Amino acid sequence: MKKLLSFLLLLMLFITAYSQPLSPKEIDRVVEQTMKVFDVPGIAVAVVSDGRVVHMKGYGVSSIATGRKMDENTLFAIASNSKAFTSAALGILIDEGRLTWETRVIDIIPEFRLYNPYVTSDFSIKDLLTHRSGMGLGAGDLMMWPGEPSFTREDIIHNLRYLKQTSPFRTKYDYDNLLYIVAGVVVEKVSGMSWEEFVEERIMRPLGMDHSAASFKRINDGSNVIDAHVPVDGVLQVVPKHQSDVHNPAGGIFSSVADMSKWVIMQMNDGLYGEKTDKRIFSDKVHREMWTPQTIIPVSNGGPYKSHFASYGLGWRLTDVCGYLQASHTGGLMGIVTQVTLIPEMKLGIIVFTNQQQGAAFTAITNEIKDGYLGVKDIDWISLLKESVDRSQAEAKKITDEIWARVEKQQAMAEQPYSNSIFTGTYSDEWFGDIIISDAGDHLRCTAVKSPDLTGDMLYYTGNTYIVKWDDRTLDADAFMEFTLDREGIPSMIRMEAISPLTDFSFDFQDLTLVRRTD
Repeated sequence: MKKLLSFLLLLMLFITAYSQPLSPKEIDRVVEQTMKVFDVPGIAVAVVSDGRVVHMKGYGVSSIATGRKMDENTLFAIASNSKAFTSAALGILIDEGRLTWETRVIDIIPEFRLYNPYVTSDFSIKDLLTHRSGMGLGAGDLMMWPGEPSFTREDIIHNLRYLKQTSPFRTKYDYDNLLYIVAGVVVEKVSGMSWEEFVEERIMRPLGMDHSAASFKRINDGSNVIDAHVPVDGVLQVVPKHQSDVHNPAGGIFSSVADMSKWVIMQMNDGLYGEKTDKRIFSDKVHREMWTPQTIIPVSNGGPYKSHFASYGLGWRLTDVCGYLQASHTGGLMGIVTQVTLIPEMKLGIIVFTNQQQGAAFTAITNEIKDGYLGVKDIDWISLLKESVDRSQAEAKKITDEIWARVEKQQAMAEQPYSNSIFTGTYSDEWFGDIIISDAGDHLRCTAVKSPDLTGDMLYYTGNTYIVKWDDRTLDADAFMEFTLDREGIPSMIRMEAISPLTDFSFDFQDLTLVRRTD
C-alpha cells in the first residue's frame, strides 16, 4: 500500500511539473510581446480555472486617439462570439416548450425563403445555427458590411431567396452570418421581445453582466469602450465603430472580459450559475446539444494538439485538443477581433479581446496560456504565427503589386480601348440592389446605392476588366469588375471578385450578378 501511495504521489508531482499554468507575470510578458509584434494597441485577457477567475487584466490603450488605459471592464464588440448568445436564447425558449430545435423556420417566419423550395420547406431552427445551408462562405454579407448598409432584417430575410446554393443542403460547412440574423427574428417572434431585450434580460442581467449590452446603441456608459484600429500602409488608423442593429444576433454584443468570465463559468457549469450554482440559464439537455457536433469541418493537420476532428455545434466550434473537448469561437469586425476558448473537462476558459484586426494576436496568447495547462512544450506561438502572417502578407503583396503595376501601365497609355460613356449607368443585383457607374472625366466612379462605403474609382486593367479602388483605404477590399459585352459591344453585366487573397470573406463580391438596367 505504501508503495502504491508513493507511486501515486510521484505521478501527481510529475503531472504538476509537466502541466504548469503560466503565472500572471508570464501572461503579462506574452501579451506585451504579442502587442509589440503584431502592432495591437490594446488587449484584454481573462483566464478562468475551476470556476474562478485566476487572471484578468487589460493591457495597453483602448484607443490611440485618446490614450485611455485598457482595463478588465473595457467594452469590446465581441462580434461573432455573439452567436453563442443567440443559440442560448433559442435554448431557453426550447426549455420553455415554445419551440424545438427541429421546428421549421417557415412555421415561425412564413415569409422565409431560400433558393431551393425543398430546402425552404425543411429548414429547421437548428439549421439556422450550423452553417450547412448550402449557401457559400459569407453569402450575402455585403448586406451588413462594410459600414452601415441600409438593408433591414426584413430585407435580408426576403433577399435570402436570391442567394444560390453552392453545395447540397446539410452536406458542407460554409460559415454564414445572415441565418443568425434570422435566428434573432425567431427569438423575437416566439418571445414577444426584441432579440436585444431578451438577451439582456434573460442572460446578461441574471449572470451579472452589468456593463454589457446587446448592441452599441444600448450601452449605458460609453466612457470605457474601445476604438477599432486598422493598419493602412503600416500605420494604424482608428475606424468608426460598427453601430448597425441589423446584425446584432450574428455579431452585435459589446462586453468586457470581466463580464464574459461570468458567461464562461456558466457555460462550464452546463447552464448553472449563482453563488450556490443553483440557478439555471438553460438546461443540461439543451447545453449538451449546443456542444454536440452538427456540421463536420475537415481537419487536414492535427497540429501540436493532436486534433482528430473539428465540427460546428450550435454557436460553438468544437474540436479535440490533447484528448479534451474544446469549445471555442472567434469574432471579427473592422478593426476588432476576439476569441473565447473553453476546455470543459479541465474547467478552463480563456478570453482574449483585441482592438486591432490581426487574429494571430489572440491565437498566440490563447495558445501560450492553453499550452501551460495541457503540458504542451517548446512552441513559440508568437514567432510561429508572425512568420505565417509575414509569409501570407508577402504573397498577397506580390499579387496586388503586379496588378497595380499593370493598372499604372495602362493609365500611362495615351488612349484607353473604351470610352467611359459606354460603361456609365445603373447595374442591379437581385439581393444587393443598384450600383451606379458614373463618368469622372479621366476615370469612372462606382457607388453602391445601399452601401455607400463601397464607393471608389474604377481604373482600367485589361480586356473588359477594371479595378475598383475604394475611397476608404481601411477596407483592404479592392476588386476586379469584369464587364460582359453584348453582341453590339455594349456592357450588359458585371462580375466582381476581390483582388487580394487576404480580403475578408464577408466582402462576397463573387456572389453578385450586376445586370445593366435599361429602364
